[in-house]
Amino acid sequence: MRTRILLLTLFMSTCVVMNTFNQDIPLVYDVENTGADCPEPPLPTFEELPFIEPLTDPFEWSDGSGRDTTFASWRCRRAEIKAEIEKYEIGPKPVDHDTLFAGFNKADSVLTVHVIKNDDTLTLTSKVIPPAGDGPFPAVIGIGFGSGSLPSDIFTSRDIAMIPFNYWQVMAHTQSRGNEPINRLYPELVYMGAYSAWSWGVSRLIDGLELVSDDLPIDLKHMAVTGCSFAGKMALFAGAFDERIALTIAQESGGGGAAAWRVSQTLEGVENLGNTNHSWFIEDMFQFSSKNVSKLPHDHHELMAMVAPRALFVLGNPDYVWLADESGYVSCEAAKRVWDNFNISDRFGFSISGGHTHCGILDFQKTEIEAFVDKFLLGDTLVNTNIETHPYSNVNPVYWYDWWGKGEPYFPVIDRGESEEVWFEAECATVGAAWNIRLDTTASNESYTIPKQGLTNNITNWPADSGSLIYFPFTVHNDTTFYVFGRVNCSAYDTYSFWRKLDDKSFERIYGDRTNGWKWIQFSKHELTAGEHIYAIGYRQNEAMLDKICISDFRYPPGETGEPAEFLCTPDTTTQFYSSINMLNVYGSWTLGQNYPNPFKTNTTIAFEIPRPVFVSLKVYSVLGEEIAELAGKKYNTGKHIVEFDARKLPRGVYFYTLKADRFSASQKMIIKGE
Repeated sequence: MRTRILLLTLFMSTCVVMNTFNQDIPLVYDVENTGADCPEPPLPTFEELPFIEPLTDPFEWSDGSGRDTTFASWRCRRAEIKAEIEKYEIGPKPVDHDTLFAGFNKADSVLTVHVIKNDDTLTLTSKVIPPAGDGPFPAVIGIGFGSGSLPSDIFTSRDIAMIPFNYWQVMAHTQSRGNEPINRLYPELVYMGAYSAWSWGVSRLIDGLELVSDDLPIDLKHMAVTGCSFAGKMALFAGAFDERIALTIAQESGGGGAAAWRVSQTLEGVENLGNTNHSWFIEDMFQFSSKNVSKLPHDHHELMAMVAPRALFVLGNPDYVWLADESGYVSCEAAKRVWDNFNISDRFGFSISGGHTHCGILDFQKTEIEAFVDKFLLGDTLVNTNIETHPYSNVNPVYWYDWWGKGEPYFPVIDRGESEEVWFEAECATVGAAWNIRLDTTASNESYTIPKQGLTNNITNWPADSGSLIYFPFTVHNDTTFYVFGRVNCSAYDTYSFWRKLDDKSFERIYGDRTNGWKWIQFSKHELTAGEHIYAIGYRQNEAMLDKICISDFRYPPGETGEPAEFLCTPDTTTQFYSSINMLNVYGSWTLGQNYPNPFKTNTTIAFEIPRPVFVSLKVYSVLGEEIAELAGKKYNTGKHIVEFDARKLPRGVYFYTLKADRFSASQKMIIKGE
């Protein structure tokens, strides 16, 4: 076995290869980090970081001095992104070691790399699968397996060597901090995340390949890395952090991979920054969870952009909600702007398609992968790699990056078109006794709801009585996905949140979002069937201010105060329990009266008035949103009507009733008292 020594100092140089359009933009480099000599960017403390709610601009310098879209500056701008990801997410990727030895045993086809630091040694081994012949051969580094999770024949049929990276030789899948192999070499980095450690390991494996090129003839200018799931994240980090890798294929990398943390925070049931694996990142990253994610000075579209100008192909699978592929799609579209800017769009592509198992692929995706392999490992410039496959026709990614190059960060107001929507003023709904109504000229209808002073925070247990809730009965006409947006005013994090409840489902939390004045945030997302539903907001924290609700099949939140609510009222800021009926619930000449008597024991009457003949629905619900009785479900003539309600079979407690007729909707609370 022939052994050579790799010295600590590497001289920076580049391998310039003409791309399809004969531009002098490299396809790959022959050093790990071309920006190693660039100035380090400012890295503020958590408290000093500003809030940037849309996706951060990959071309904007970290010191706020402006933006630069030239390729000449990209080397150092990329180095800034690298420094930010290391500082705030994964810890520094080590750059120094004393000595590195490598050898290749042809008899058993095993590559061995010894990394020595502080008189300790970490050893990497890889069972290489080389093609027959003399080479040099393009190669793929597969996380855990020679081809990662991709079909091996993609590579074996093309005489591409497969080199497994055995990540556990560096750090376990769920590390024990301070007790991993890499910690022996770098004990001062006990806090490092696994993605820093694993990226280091891939780079040291490449160092070894450089040393044994006489015995293992690998074409070092045509290497790829690939992996799936947590290993898909690993492949993405490895490709982003080592510029000697010509092609990165990140398969189903999910949250912490291709998906942008900011976008994932707006989705439900996905891997977001607050619920990913702690061992993969530094613990300090989790101070950015939930409402603080917009304090990150970067996001993962920039992790992907670090691969530019080299080639990147991203695979997703929307059948697995946890992977946050809607976020991955938005992030890919944002990252692609970097390749587009340099006129090398063919070097970045993505394919997000379901209908297969996790880490599996469809036949057409195999063809897409092969196109990237043929172009960037084999040099076939004729294949088409302009690939953007996804199912998100209702998602507008520009919403997240429209502000780039236009000044201060903002979200654009998008034309809502012919979307189906229902709008409510919170103070005009059925407002429970735990809420006050206050006046504010900057609020819609110049008023809003807020829990009463002196109440105990309801953080742990969801509301057990109707007085803690505001009810919003509504009707939708299509079976589709609906989003619930709330207009809130939250001057600080961690003290503004609500409970939410749809129909008879369980209560769930709505976290507030730090705002500068009133702001729309997404409360929830639901697959609704056509018909009647009830949405309830419960107080969770005492300063949670709610102005307005929009329930819509349009993906993005409204702007300003949104559209007029279907029912408006004159806010009453004096009563203990604001009932819209106390203000006559006037919507034109529509009126829903308070039941009489109330409270009652056995029977009560409910009056309503309509201005024209129309079909009227009048139903009674429990505080949990369960339908108890239908008192009216027919066409009524113009005028006043009285309906009787026999409640003798119902237990005592709080109920509410809802009338719907045409576009008018109103609700009232009633109380059945015991004998």
